[in-house]
Order: sequence, then C-alpha cells, then structure tokens
Amino acid sequence: MSTFFGSIWWMVVSIGILVTFHEFGHFWVARRFGVHVLRFSIGFGKPLLKRVDRDGTEYVVSMIPLGGYVKMLDEREFEVDPADAHRAFNRKPVWQRMLITAAGPAANFLLCFVLMWTMFTIGQPDYLPIVGRADMLAAQAGFVPGDRLLSIDGERVETWTDAAMLLSSAAMERKPVQVEVARDDGGHSTRNLPLQQLAGGLDETAALGRIGLVPKQFLLPPVIGSIASDGPIGQLQVGDRIVAVDGVAVTTFDQLAEQTRTHARAGEPLRLDVQRGNSQLHMDVQPKLRDPGNGKPAMTIGIGVQQQPASFDGLRRYGPIDAATASGHEMWKQASASLSMLRRIVTSGSAPEVSGPVGIARYANEAAHLGLAWFLFFLAILSLSLGIMNLLPVPILDGGHLLYYLIELVKGSPVSERSLAVGQYIGLTLLGGLMCVAFYNDLLRPLS
Repeated sequence: MSTFFGSIWWMVVSIGILVTFHEFGHFWVARRFGVHVLRFSIGFGKPLLKRVDRDGTEYVVSMIPLGGYVKMLDEREFEVDPADAHRAFNRKPVWQRMLITAAGPAANFLLCFVLMWTMFTIGQPDYLPIVGRADMLAAQAGFVPGDRLLSIDGERVETWTDAAMLLSSAAMERKPVQVEVARDDGGHSTRNLPLQQLAGGLDETAALGRIGLVPKQFLLPPVIGSIASDGPIGQLQVGDRIVAVDGVAVTTFDQLAEQTRTHARAGEPLRLDVQRGNSQLHMDVQPKLRDPGNGKPAMTIGIGVQQQPASFDGLRRYGPIDAATASGHEMWKQASASLSMLRRIVTSGSAPEVSGPVGIARYANEAAHLGLAWFLFFLAILSLSLGIMNLLPVPILDGGHLLYYLIELVKGSPVSERSLAVGQYIGLTLLGGLMCVAFYNDLLRPLS
C-alpha cells in the first residue's frame, strides 16, 4: 500500500513541477509582449489559494494538482473592453503569438537541461557496463562474462544505463549493432549483435531481455533464500552459502544452477561444499526433476536464491563546465530516442513503449527511491518528452497552434473558425487514441 501511495505522490509532484514550468514559459513571454494574463493556475478545479497582483492577474493553486494553465485576454473567447484590446493575445503580431506558444515547450527543454546539469554535478550513481552473464543473442555474438562495454555503434558507453538505452533503441528498430568491448585479458574486441533476429511485438523491456546481456552487479551470490517442500530440508538451511558443486567452485547463483544441471544425475547425489556462518560443511544432496516455472523440467536441488538489491559501483559526475556538455549530449541522445519511438508509432501502428499515468507513477516512485540524482534524471526525461510531445503538429497541442500561425504567416490571414473546429476534433481523436494505447500498455505490463 505504501508503494501505491508513494507512486501517486511522486507522480503528482513530477507532473506539478513540469506542467507549472511549462505554463510559466507561456506566462513569462506573454507578459514580455504586453499580453494581459487573466489567470496563472497550478492545478485544475476549485481554487484553494488565490492572489491577485496590481495588474489584475490571478495566481491560483487549485484542487486537482495534475497540471495547470495560463488564461490570457482573447477576443475570440469573450468580449473585451476596447480600452484593453491592445493587450489581447489575438491582437498581437503572428510572430509574437508563435513565440508565446513555443515558450512552453522551450521552458521544458530548459528545465531538462538544468535538471541534467544538476544531476551530473552532484553525481549519478549507476552500474558499470560489465557483463556478468551472456545468453541468447549475446552468447551467439561471442560475449562472455567480464566483457566491459566501451561503445555501441560508435557511441561511448560509461554506465549500464547508457548501454541499455542504446541497445533497447536499436532493438526496437531491429537494427544490428557493433559493440566494442574490453576483454578480461586486456585486449579489445568488436562484437556484432544481430538484433534484426528479435521477434516482433516486443516492448523495450522485453526486447532488451531477449538480447541476453546481464550486468555483473545483477548476479546474486549463491546464498539460499528458500527451500522447496520436497527439497533438502534438514540438510540445507536458509542463509547457507554454497561454495562448490562436485568440487567446482561457484560464486554466483547462476553458476550454482548451471553446475547443478551439469553434474546432476537421476539417483545420484550431488556433493556440496557449504559455508554456514564460520563453519565449512560437506554434504550429499539428492537432486530431483522439477519444473522451475517455465514449463521445462530440469534437475534441481529445490532451493531459491536470497534476493538482495544490487549496489551501484559506478558514478557519473562532472565539473560545472563538463556537466553542461554532458547534459547537452544526453538531451540529444534522449530526444533522438523519443523521435525514433514516435516514428515507429507512425510507421508500424503499434506503441509498446508508450506509458500512461500508471507507468509514470511507477517510474516516479522507483526513481525517487533510487536517490536525488535518479529522480532528477527521471524529471529531466519527462520534461524533455513533454516538450517534444507539445511540439507535435497536432491541433490542441502547442505544435498544432504553431502550425496554424505558420499558415497564417504564409497566407496573410488567420485560419478559419471551421478549420479550427475540425482541427480540434482531429486533435482530440488522436490524443484520445494515444491515451487508450497508454492505458492498455499500463494494464498489460503488470499482467505479462
């Protein structure tokens, strides 16, 4: 329950910050051009707090904290006193209206840069890009444990997050990539990952999982967390650490499972070396044929791993000047990934990567629990996405209004009321469809 309320809280905080900053962009530029702002509201619905300045602008905090808006004087919405007509938004030159409209997304881009700069300045903890296990396509490409990822298609990799983003983007494009690695023996190699072989219809998480690369830090030690009812109860205990199977040393639970499958024979016991506290024990355990949950029975000894969070072993931190360069580069990478996703939605008609409110709430809560730097990173990505989304040439979005103003600039007169009405319906339909897809993905992910 605490996770549920935590997710709701951090989603409200995130959206409140980003939308307020977005609307402040519109507000600030409108005031610079002499447009009378009637109301600047944080949230929707009934006002809880209100202050009116000497210019007559209302500053409001409203009951529903999911968003906000700026209401400007406009003759198209209501009758305006002739003495104030020069302060109406619709009376301003088209280039000024374009700048006021574009100021919202621009504010989100600026906020994204500031958040990333702050994150890089204080330091973002992360995992080093070192391979712990290579399966499926990664094994086929020649990856082995201990490989350190250096670059992917020429793009430098500093952390596992860098690698995951580049690989997931390439996976969604079904594009083969070249990965430069530093080997354990000190040499360098280039591995060719055939991502075009991935099955269709996968979201980013599933596609990344099918690649088969697991970071070293995600491999858990061979410590027993549970014992099956038909397992070696009385011999092994929760908390025991298995250090060898039939004389073969194991340091991770993955190795333990692999050696168990390799050495287990029906009717023959396995010799285990076990560390229990300060004692070293040796025991024979009888393996059995069990279904681990994937429908593929295998010889196991009936134990489960002791779950524990992986600890970060890397840190991305820069000085103030280098942090600015890193922020610009990161924004470019993230924007390119977002635009690629939008292109896939248009060309393929599917959007498995799109998240709705449930997904955003979950990510917000997870980022907040990872620490300040990760929450700043989450806010930065969300702010960038909000800016890009609002620039799409879809009616009712800022990008749609900019398209109207561009047409007005070319033809010399405003777009007709009929065209505006038709555009509104088209925009609402497109956004409604995207919201349905987002809600569908939110519901589908937990079920899958």
